[in-house]
Amino acid sequence: MRFENRVALITGGGSGIGAATARLMAREGAKVVVVDLVSDAAQAIAEECGGLALTADVADRAAVEAFVARTAEEHGHLDILVNNAGIGCFGRTPDLEPETWERVIAIDLNAVFYACRAAIPHMTGRNSAIVNTASISGLGGDYGFTAYNAAKAGVINYTRSLAVDHAREGIRANCLCPGLIATPLTAGAKTIPGLEPGWHDTIPMGRAGTPEEMAEVIAFLASDAASYVTGAAFVADGGQTAWTGQPNLYRYAAAAAEGAVA
Repeated sequence: MRFENRVALITGGGSGIGAATARLMAREGAKVVVVDLVSDAAQAIAEECGGLALTADVADRAAVEAFVARTAEEHGHLDILVNNAGIGCFGRTPDLEPETWERVIAIDLNAVFYACRAAIPHMTGRNSAIVNTASISGLGGDYGFTAYNAAKAGVINYTRSLAVDHAREGIRANCLCPGLIATPLTAGAKTIPGLEPGWHDTIPMGRAGTPEEMAEVIAFLASDAASYVTGAAFVADGGQTAWTGQPNLYRYAAAAAEGAVA
């Protein structure tokens, strides 16, 4: 019961990593507040977890301030903030509409600032934790993920700044950098011939991660087990960023050797 009597606010909590995190923290004693743009999704997860469901567009600063205030009003304080809501888009810079860029930045980066700004006064002095969902796409570049790469890189360095600024107030701040995770956000990969196996081939473990695996990492970072961990960009990507990107020479050599024997 790592989170007994602790209050956890989770954005994007209606599906994917957010929903898995809400379930895990609730099982371990947390009082969970689930925020999602889709009200039915938030309500379903909150009911499952015995928590509170709130509907909001995290790109709207007033809405973010309102759901943080409601959480504090309901529970009197806030111990854990998980900024997980996010969207992606596809397009290179000349083809990317400014409105699309602005929407991605608003949801993936600005919303993190809005929530932290509103929540920190309720977290100070409580041995609290902030966990922001970033991405390995914030650690390097991808083909055609211009806005997403920029936003997630901002989340990573903003998290470091949070950690430095608020460490002596009893607030730890870390971010999770997932690789490919089987969520609604990445489900489209299944519809493009060859994309999913090709993507898996870039991952040493050979598969996508699961929301539940990411929830375990978030739970660790939010728990007292990580009491001396702050400012970390915690990578959970099946080994993808450990790989240089060079061809699998061993595979080619083995295939050549088999051909020579044959």
